[in-house]
Amino acid sequence: MNDSKLQQLARAVIETEARAVSELVGRIGSDFIRACHYMYECKGRIVVLGMGKSGHIGDKIAATLASTGSPSFFVHPGEASHGDMGMITRDDTVLALSNSGETSEIITILPLIKRLGVPLIALTGNPESTLAKASDAHLDVSVEKEACPLGLAPTSSTTAALVMGDALAVSLLEKRGFTADDFALSHPGGSLGRRLLLHIDDIMHTGDSIPSVADTASLSEALLEMTKKGLGMTAIVNDEGKMAGIFTDGDLRRVLDHGVVNVHETKIADVMTRNCKTARARQLAVETLHMMEEFKINSLMVVDDNNRPVGAMNMHDLLRAGVV
Repeated sequence: MNDSKLQQLARAVIETEARAVSELVGRIGSDFIRACHYMYECKGRIVVLGMGKSGHIGDKIAATLASTGSPSFFVHPGEASHGDMGMITRDDTVLALSNSGETSEIITILPLIKRLGVPLIALTGNPESTLAKASDAHLDVSVEKEACPLGLAPTSSTTAALVMGDALAVSLLEKRGFTADDFALSHPGGSLGRRLLLHIDDIMHTGDSIPSVADTASLSEALLEMTKKGLGMTAIVNDEGKMAGIFTDGDLRRVLDHGVVNVHETKIADVMTRNCKTARARQLAVETLHMMEEFKINSLMVVDDNNRPVGAMNMHDLLRAGVV
């Protein structure tokens, strides 16, 4: 098999699965709405069942539901027959996946699910199957053919089931009014959590680490403060301790370009940037990043409600915190 044939096969797989997914659009009807209502009104957990490849897809669907505001977990149907049925309560809703709709491990526990009186939602490729007929809401995820040339390995069918699971999760997310802040609380670790939860006061420099000089200081005194604190800037404050302006490395380059060379005699108030951009302590770090990118700012002062400096930060702080 040459490289051209490999490319041809890969494209055929993608096209076959894309068709399988696109055909799902026309199947979003009353059963889908009913499934959403069962899941939304569930007082307990959404319990997802599936064997083999359907089990792997079910596990992912359960994780997606849980992370988007619909408490959910996966139960292996084989284990359910040996004690794990106790994990399903009368307050739960069951979501069962089986391409054939005849998976023996699921069919075996159907009477137990029915005895509990919990809503049963089925994702199958056969609307006439035992599982489909026993369900309270059936979602048809049948496919014309598998992408596998042998027609054996679950490919298109598992993709279709996964997409239908995502459709359920996202629809429920919107119905619940689930927000980015809610999502962050479910993902406190990693870069996602840092971007959505981290505030400026978690990473800013405070106390003696804040670069600051009085508005009566000379340019040389401001430069010494900038060198000492190492943030590429210094705040300029008035006699009330409020921000009068800022002086940065960029301001220094502009001053030198304009021929100001006597740093000892030049007053910092004459060369500082007035009406500078500032941040607030409880501001999200990612919001601050967007502001710095928009205005091409590398360093930023953090102020309180009275415009007094309470912190300082630069782009390197955001990088170290994993926000960038």
